[in-house]
Amino acid sequence: MAVKVMIIDDEPITRMDIKEVLEENGYDVVGEGRNGEEAIEKAYLLNPDLIIMDVKMPKVNGIKASSVIKGFSDCSILLLTAYSQRELIEQAKEAEVNGYLVKPVSERELLPAVEMVLNEQSRFRTLKKEMDHLNQKMAERKLIEKAKGILMHQLSCTESEAYRSMQKKSMLTQIPLARLAQQVIENNK
Repeated sequence: MAVKVMIIDDEPITRMDIKEVLEENGYDVVGEGRNGEEAIEKAYLLNPDLIIMDVKMPKVNGIKASSVIKGFSDCSILLLTAYSQRELIEQAKEAEVNGYLVKPVSERELLPAVEMVLNEQSRFRTLKKEMDHLNQKMAERKLIEKAKGILMHQLSCTESEAYRSMQKKSMLTQIPLARLAQQVIENNK
């Protein structure tokens, strides 16, 4: 499946040049826009993997638009600008922008920057999945610990006996241990 890209720039020629380079290299340009307002609207509707966006645009600038988009999307954003001022770079970092290129941008500069930004996005998504999985496991572990405590009190048994009791019931009923722990907690209320 091709990577979905949006191009946002108030200069039609720049958009056209970037689109041509990307499409020639297998990217799917799913949308274009002229300002930050359009970037926000289209990012919400099209859910791109990457947005290549100018900084200085009418209505809403690229940094402000990036900040808004990052509030609802985990897409990567590569900013383009004719300015390399330190202040703009700091603002882009605060807006969680993934990359920054100074115009004029050549194919030689654009493609590696796009690949690096997309690779970073892929690593971020993998780490997020791992963190979500670990958080789920921690939540389940807390339920199990709480249920063990309830059973220890109710059955006047040790921690390991309470745990073995839960394990046995889990296997017999084929109910996951975390769900069984939740039932023990709810039945204790």
